[in-house]
Amino acid sequence: MTFLAGGHPEATPGLLKQSQLCKFCDVRPTNCTGVGRCEAGCEISSTCAHTSEVCVTIWRKKDDNVTMDTICHNPALRLHGLLLDDYNNTKCEMKERKGMGYKFFICSCTYEECNEHIYFSPFSDLLEQVVSVILVSLVPLLVLAVLVVTSFYIYRVYRQRHARPLRKRGQPLHYHDEHANMMDDEGSDSSSTHANNLNHNTELLPIELDAQVGKGRFAEVYRAKLKQGTVVVGGVGGVTGTEQAFETVAVKIFQDEEYASWKNEKDIFSDADLRHENVLHFLTAEERKMHKQYWLITAYHPRGSLQEHLIHHVVSWRDLWTLGGSLARGIAHLHSDRTPCGRYKVPIVHRDIKSSNVLVKGDLTCVLCDFGLGLRLDNSLSVDELANSGQVGTARYMAPEVLESRINLENIESFKQTDVYSMALVLWEITSRCSAIGEVKEYEPPFGKVREHPCVESMKDSVLRDRGRPEIPNTWINHPGIQTVCASIDECWDHDPEARLTAHCVAERFNEMEHLDKLSNHSDEIQYSEP
Repeated sequence: MTFLAGGHPEATPGLLKQSQLCKFCDVRPTNCTGVGRCEAGCEISSTCAHTSEVCVTIWRKKDDNVTMDTICHNPALRLHGLLLDDYNNTKCEMKERKGMGYKFFICSCTYEECNEHIYFSPFSDLLEQVVSVILVSLVPLLVLAVLVVTSFYIYRVYRQRHARPLRKRGQPLHYHDEHANMMDDEGSDSSSTHANNLNHNTELLPIELDAQVGKGRFAEVYRAKLKQGTVVVGGVGGVTGTEQAFETVAVKIFQDEEYASWKNEKDIFSDADLRHENVLHFLTAEERKMHKQYWLITAYHPRGSLQEHLIHHVVSWRDLWTLGGSLARGIAHLHSDRTPCGRYKVPIVHRDIKSSNVLVKGDLTCVLCDFGLGLRLDNSLSVDELANSGQVGTARYMAPEVLESRINLENIESFKQTDVYSMALVLWEITSRCSAIGEVKEYEPPFGKVREHPCVESMKDSVLRDRGRPEIPNTWINHPGIQTVCASIDECWDHDPEARLTAHCVAERFNEMEHLDKLSNHSDEIQYSEP
């Protein structure tokens, strides 16, 4: 077995070199201040995929946001543009790397779970200096050495009392410190501690399906429980017992005949550069051959799809630019040929953007999901290969050139422009349910007057022959922010693909609106406070 929550891998006899056992958690907030020794706080241990990989911990501080992630990595390959140069250590000693635009520390090591305990070099250097001073009996610095040791001791005691206790090897998880994080509730999202391709071997994860929460053309989606071991719980009269701990996840199940869709979505999700706060977090993929099924396991978001949210809720102006801005940022990340840190990535087009393929997180930001029709715009693809991608998507959200099967195959930007058109329709849906437009009607999909599941031919009549678009009444644009959103929508669903805005441009407009809104609120507060 190569994956254990907080445990050890079983030995594999007959191999001269075994893969490293490392802590393996996704990017998560941390209380580590970047001083002295810290604990990564990762409860997941995983055997690295390759024997050449070592344990790595990364600590970042951007403004007031401090995060940490623990992973496996091959030191022969660059990580965030850097080569690991200290991986032969048994301790994970942090080194600061410049040029990231924010505080960035990284350490690597080659010892079992060594990336759980991390050491920041400035403190270690100071401690070594103090020890050397004591050894040569420099009396004037003796008092300073005592103060440093005492301060360190007090710091450690404080951390042990206030930090969340970590599970020891072989011991069960205790109810009071971890069970609440495993149990999902309707007010919060599933905050996965797993990394992409979590299950590095063929052993299936211990997952129990709970309830069906969605169904599409190719697959069904279930809420499920990923078992994490047992926890100790208190009973009557102090009697303790054990209880199964789990994490709530989403499982998308494809039947045998939909293997191609499963493989396409798995391949896109498996690209580490796809990871983004506005793209659904992928855990792993599994082949359940006994039941002739193929599974994709992802984070679970109890609020459901954007379409369901709009059906049941009227949104405020603030909600609109939170939902719309995060949607645009997610699509911009897909389309970009660079990661946020500047490394090259293969652009991806979704090709089926619609409100039912967008999920809503607890903070009302959006995440893109359902990449079954996604396409990687690799420069090596020929025109013939692009032409074979066919006319795909949902007819209601298809761009005019897709309905006509007239995409410019010589320019990969043409595929991105079809996503932008679909995004405009989703932005219109959000706006139509915003209280800032005045009278808010019941939810209606774009082109609501056509039948429930229109075919391509009926959409051709509305979009191509009549040049129709969803209505934007004059009453909507009385609000200056809504006016800007509607102007962007109008430019995004332009009949001419090359006249449309890019997703990045739309994301920038939402960022500017957020900034102006904050300035306006601040100005109003100052004016209100004046005598």
